[in-house]
Amino acid sequence: MIDLRSDTVTKPTDEMREAMKGATVGDDVLGEDPTVKELEELAAKKMGKESGLFVTSGTQGNITSLLTHTQPGEEIIFGRDCHIYRYEVGGYASLAGLSGRTLDDSEGYLDLSEIEEAVREENIHHPETSLLCIENTHNVAGGVPVDFDYTNKVSDIAHKKGLNVHLDGARVFNASVALDEDIAKLVEPVDSVMFCLSKGLSAPVGSMLVGSEEFIERARKNRKRLGGGMRQVGVIAAPGIISLKEMVHRLKKDHDNARRLAEGLKDMGVDIDPNKYKTNIVMLDTSQFEMKAEGLRVKLEEKNIRTLALGKDLMRFVTHREVSREDIDKVLNIFEEEIL
Repeated sequence: MIDLRSDTVTKPTDEMREAMKGATVGDDVLGEDPTVKELEELAAKKMGKESGLFVTSGTQGNITSLLTHTQPGEEIIFGRDCHIYRYEVGGYASLAGLSGRTLDDSEGYLDLSEIEEAVREENIHHPETSLLCIENTHNVAGGVPVDFDYTNKVSDIAHKKGLNVHLDGARVFNASVALDEDIAKLVEPVDSVMFCLSKGLSAPVGSMLVGSEEFIERARKNRKRLGGGMRQVGVIAAPGIISLKEMVHRLKKDHDNARRLAEGLKDMGVDIDPNKYKTNIVMLDTSQFEMKAEGLRVKLEEKNIRTLALGKDLMRFVTHREVSREDIDKVLNIFEEEIL
């Protein structure tokens, strides 16, 4: 089975499994797990931030950040297609008590002028705007990598307006590799970053939240509030160390495979722009085919290819460590022989 649904389907490497088996552990809630400490320090150093916090998932990392940056009743600004708004069960409202001001991010970016206009002026009738959230890479827009220049401009606008900036950087290392920008430089302007270990970096579980020491100290309590206080958790932190030390450089292979898929479809006459896809996500508009997205998904699964139908006319393919160049060629052959 060629699984292109998501890079979350990656399995841990043999080295990761051995690291789990041999991990030195302690009670992390008491600050006594040396493997977790090593991972948190490594993550903070990689991202150029003062401190780090190991969390169970990207969603937990994002909501922990929102709880830490804001107070109930305040308002946050984010894109209407961003992960926090679309795919995190409304936690910003139900758990953090926040309202959300959504802007167009269909191309992977928020318009700078719209951000300025969205910040609330002081008014007894309005919630106070306190946080701006951006996403890199932008999932729904097709894995769009957001560069330092844009991130710096966005953060400058937010900071001048008195807002903090949180980066949902679930795949931010993909952005760093695609843009050939140093990861610490790329995230330097923002106040906090969440990134996933369990996607392209291939760890079996976990994400990281990084920021200032004061921010992480408060975030640790909010993680506990969410039920994220873990005990001898070094057994799942150990693979994350390998992720950061050894798995980042190989992300380019995933990008190359995604580009090969998009270019191959283009060469067959499919209406798709390969230049749009610079990381490991490819979006396909299926309105050009007789089959809708769900029908195409079923057809491909019959041929041992798994993908995701996102709505009636959109299909997503995600490359990762367990997808080879030969797998991409098989997918292209099936399109040519069975679908087109």
